[in-house]
This record gives sequence, C-alpha cells and structure tokens, in this order.
Amino acid sequence: MAALGLPVPPAFVVPIGLCAGIVAEAPEAMQQLAECLAEGIGFLESATGQRFGDRRRPLLVSVRSGAARSMPGMLDTVLDVGCTEDAVHGLIRQTGNPRFAWDCRRRFLESFTMVVRGLDAALFARQRAEMAAAEGVSEATLDGEALERLALAYETLVDEHAILPASPMAQLEEAARAVYRSWTSDRATIYRRLQKLEDLQGTAVTVQAMVFGNRGRASGAGVAFSRDPSNGAAEPVIELLFEAQGEDIVSGRITPEGKAALTSRLPDAAAQLCDILGTLEAAFTDVQDVEFTIENGRLWILQTRAAKRTPRAALRFALDFVRENRIDAAEALRRLAEIDLASLSTARFRDAGTPVARGIGASAGLAAGRAAFDPARAVALAEAGEAVLLLRPDTSTADVAGFSAAAGIVTAAGGCTAHAALVARQMAKPCIVGCAALEVDAARAVATLAGKRLAEGDWLSIDGETGEMFLGRRDMIIERPEAELAALSALRARRPPRPDRTERRP
Repeated sequence: MAALGLPVPPAFVVPIGLCAGIVAEAPEAMQQLAECLAEGIGFLESATGQRFGDRRRPLLVSVRSGAARSMPGMLDTVLDVGCTEDAVHGLIRQTGNPRFAWDCRRRFLESFTMVVRGLDAALFARQRAEMAAAEGVSEATLDGEALERLALAYETLVDEHAILPASPMAQLEEAARAVYRSWTSDRATIYRRLQKLEDLQGTAVTVQAMVFGNRGRASGAGVAFSRDPSNGAAEPVIELLFEAQGEDIVSGRITPEGKAALTSRLPDAAAQLCDILGTLEAAFTDVQDVEFTIENGRLWILQTRAAKRTPRAALRFALDFVRENRIDAAEALRRLAEIDLASLSTARFRDAGTPVARGIGASAGLAAGRAAFDPARAVALAEAGEAVLLLRPDTSTADVAGFSAAAGIVTAAGGCTAHAALVARQMAKPCIVGCAALEVDAARAVATLAGKRLAEGDWLSIDGETGEMFLGRRDMIIERPEAELAALSALRARRPPRPDRTERRP
C-alpha cells in the first residue's frame, strides 16, 4: 500500500519464520526477536521523529498478526504499546488533550493485560460501568478527569492480578510473543481446521506506529469493503465509530455508524476513502477489506486483504470483474472452483408475515432453527441433529465452533464489518448483527426479542439480507439464480482448451 502512494503509518514486520521458535520458547528465537524489535523501533523513531515511550514526543505502536492467509479476528492484536505513565504526560504536552492521553493509557492497560496476561475482559468492563454510573454518563462520554481515575483504578486492578513491565521495550517484546503464541489458540486452531489451512506455518508480527481514532470528534476508526461482501453489489460498504480505536469496531461489541455518517461529518475523508478503495481493488484485482483510522480529519490506511464473501457475492464479483476486464475467464473460474453451486440458490420465506424484530443484515441467506445462546450448546444441539440459530450479545471470534455448527447467527450488537461477521460470510452462514431488540442471558439460557421471551430450543427464522427475524419456523421457497448461472455457463464456454500435452513423434 505504501508503494501505491497511500497514507500508511510506518511499520516493520518480524517474519513468520520466528513463529515456531517463539511458541516453543527457544532461546535463539527470543534473542532474534529482541534484535528485530530493537532495530525496527529505531526505524520507526527515525520515520516519525518520535521516541518510544518518551516524556515529550512519545511513539506508541500497535502489534498485529500477519499470516499468509487471512484469519480475521483469530489472532491477537495489542494496541497503544509504549503508553507508559511518562508517555501519557508526553501525549498531554504534545496534544493539549488530557482526555485523549488518559484514554490511550486505559486502552493500553486493557489490551496488554487481556492479551498478554490473560485477564478477563469482564474485570475492566465492570470498572468502566461503575465509573460511568458514578459520573452519570455513558462510558463513551467520560471526561479526561474521569478517565484518569479509571486508568489509576485499572493500575490497581492490574497490580492485583499481574505484573506490568515498566519498560516500553519489555512491553513490546511481551506483546510480540503473545501475538506469535495466539497462532496456537483454540479459536485459531479450530478456524484453520474448518478452513483447511492446516498447512500454514505460522504468523508474522507487524509493528506499526499508532494513529489515533480516539483523538476527538474529527477522529474515528472503521472498516470498509470496496463492494458489498454479502450480496455482491458494486457499492462500497463503510462502517466506523467516531472517537474510537480499531478494536472497538472489529470486536463487534458496539454497533457502528455507516457511510452516510462519515460523509456528513468528514466529507473529504469519506471521498478520499472511496477513491482509495477503488485504487486498492484495481491493484489487487479483487474486492478488498480495508481497516482505516481518521485522526483529526486525516485518513490513514492500516491494512487491506481480500474480502471474505458469501458464495452469492463471490459469483457476482467474478462475473462483474470479467465484464469490467479486470480478470479473464480462467481466473474467474479459478476463484469459483470451490463454490458449491447448490449454495448459490436464493430463498424466500413463504407467507412469513410481520417480522418480530430487525437488525443489520451482515450475511445474506435464510435460516430457521432452534435458539441456542452458548456456542457449546449450539454444537451439542447440532450434533443431536437439530437445526440451530446461535444468538449472542455480540460477535466474538471465540465463538467460531458455534458458528460452524449453527445454521445462522444473530447478535444484539456489532456491525457487518466485525471480524465474526466476516467469518460468518466465509462460512456462508446467514447472519444478523446490531439487533437492539435482542437481549441475551446466556447464563440462564433465555433471551428476549422485542419483548418476547425465547428459551433454548424455541424456533426462530431469520433473513440475513434484510435483517428480519420471525418467531417460529417458516417455510422457505428455493429459487435458482438462473441469470447468474447462465452467465457462469457462458464463462465456462469461453475458457480456452487445455493444451494438448500428447507427445508428437515424426
């Protein structure tokens, strides 16, 4: 992306080859990692004019994964590394914004201790909720003084449960090792097995200078697709959260805003983002999934990858790209080689009636099944021969086994660009997110949907394109996409014949 002239924060990559050694805790691999990180930080300091953990011009970094094949949300990320107490004062001095500085500190404490030390996210969520209740505001609107007190409360909590390295370089080394180790996590292992990626050798680690979507009203973090990965429409899909960092949106815990909100508040950034989506799609000749940050109105592109897509979208993308002369017929057929033609059929409910609730359609398709509120229960019900719909408070990639077992997924929070929604599309599972009318109590195995009580095992029907939900089991009418299938047949007819490899003798 940097070679294309796009606005990319400076970064360096520690290679995949170190992954196995770090996971095995081999001393030589640990030493190599330390040397790579020291050299890389020197490069970032030179490129940015900032110093790692400095009290005057602090450099903060993100530590991200990078496998040879995209595994959205399955590997760990640590943000705001280097946000020591000294760095907080440097951020205040540099920006004049104490709220922003203390928000970075509390985010670092959450991110580092959850990923590296394994602390439960609920510990921090409880303290955030208590602080917001005491202030009489939402968590998102806590002021700088409250965030300072929250960060100090976090430090007390961390001291009770874990040791936090004071040195920025020690923090960085531990964060990088944790990202490498996430390669062997249960969710990553299950995902590779489900997606037949077990031959992959590990992940790289990317260390990138932080840019800050939490710096003010003209800042935000988001995810954008160059075309709609659910239905294949040739329109960008953009979701973002203002005054937020990237993990807020991809985690699926918060329902984001869309393209219209970005265009309304920051029209120049919105126009530039749409232009960049076109540039990346042309460069990679495929539909792109792009993570971005806007800091004080300035757009930064963090990463791009080929978008996960439903089978229906995959067919439309391939046909459209051939018509637009972006790829040839042979390449289109290669991309469609593993698509099950039966899965391309569309469906509609017969006499569905009035939906009981609506959410955001994140992955097109219809599904009907018995309600389950826990991934393990979804797996158990599916193994007993039941069709299952997994209902969750938010989208979490830790639920990947439940996703695989379920016929469809519904969540109360999140957007269609959250990591788990991406996985649902890749698995061709109908998915609805951001359903405000849904409240899930997984511990008691009950939920309410628009005030209606749902118990485990109750039937529910969903439309993953419209976001509509219906109580009970609805009959479906299956329809074949004849026009698209005819276009696919025509594409196959255009494929050049294989060369005759028969040996010819004089």
